Amino acid sequence: MVDTVTAVFEHGVFLPDSPCDLPEGSRVVLSVRDATMPPPGAVAEDERRRIVEEVVQRMMRNPLPPDTLLFSRGDMYDRG
Repeated sequence: MVDTVTAVFEHGVFLPDSPCDLPEGSRVVLSVRDATMPPPGAVAEDERRRIVEEVVQRMMRNPLPPDTLLFSRGDMYDRG
């Protein structure tokens, strides 16, 4: 069963906004998303493209200094 349930997080537990049709003690998987954020796919493709272009422009206006330390893939994933 897949269902969307809205809830409030209080005192360390999720409290559903409405009753759930589940047997007591059922195990569930929660995917938590801030309700103030738009759901995936809610932003139009042209708006998403505009946002990405704006981020790229900001990055180009603020390049990294030439003496910045660069990390290799191995450095970033070194778990030793």
